[in-house]
Amino acid sequence: MARIGIIGSEGRMGEALRRAIAAAGFELAGGADRGDDPARLADASDALVDFSAPAALEGTIHAAVGAGVPILIGTTGLDAVHHAMIDSAAGAIPVLQTGNTSFGITLLAHLVEEAAARLGQEWDLEVLEMHHRMKVDAPSGTALLLGEAAAAGRGIALTEHSERGRDGHTGVRAPGAIGFASLRGGTVAGEHSVILAGEQERIVLSHMAEDRMIFAHGAIRAAAWLIGRAPGRYTMGQVLGL
Repeated sequence: MARIGIIGSEGRMGEALRRAIAAAGFELAGGADRGDDPARLADASDALVDFSAPAALEGTIHAAVGAGVPILIGTTGLDAVHHAMIDSAAGAIPVLQTGNTSFGITLLAHLVEEAAARLGQEWDLEVLEMHHRMKVDAPSGTALLLGEAAAAGRGIALTEHSERGRDGHTGVRAPGAIGFASLRGGTVAGEHSVILAGEQERIVLSHMAEDRMIFAHGAIRAAAWLIGRAPGRYTMGQVLGL
C-alpha cells in the first residue's frame, strides 16, 4: 500500500487530498505544515504531494531529494528560481510539477496545443479564467499551463508573446499574441476557456471544475504513478498516456 505524505495538509486542498488518499485505498503517511520538518514526513512516505506555498518549496524539495522519494508539486505562483530548483531535483528523483492535476484540464491542454498548431497565428488566442475571491495569484497556474500549451503548438515562447492586464489605450492586438484575462469572485473552484478567434468564426474550448476533489483525485493518482519511476521531470499528460 502506497504511503502518501501531504505538504500543506491543514488547508482546504489538504483535506481534499486526505479524502482522495482514503478513496484510493492508500495510506496517509502524515502531513507537514508551517513550522514542521518536511524531512521527517519524507522519510515516512513513498511519495509526497505539495500544495502549500512557493516559500516552502525549497525545504520540501530538499527533504524529498534527501529521502529519495518522488514528489508531485501542485503549488502555483512559482517563478524561474523555483523551476530551477525543480529541474535540479529531477536529476535525483521523479518530479511532477503542474498548474492543475485535473485529468480534464490535462486533456484540454492537449486539445489546445493541437488547435493552436493546426490553426496557426492567424487565429487570435485568449485564455480566460475565473476563481474564488480568496485566490491570490493571477493568471492562475492552469491559465499559464494552457498558454504554454498554445505556445508549444505554435512553436513560440509564451514569455515573448504574452499579453496581460490590458487597460487604457493599449493599441491594436499584437499579431500572434496569447492574451490572458483573470476574474475573481464568489466560491468558483475554477473555470477556464481558451478562445480561438478567426475571421467570422470562433472556437471555445472550456473546462469547469465543480469540486476541488477532481484536483485531489488526480494528484493522488499521479503521485502513486511516480513511485518507482526513474529520476526525471514528468507531466500529467504522461500519467494520462498522452
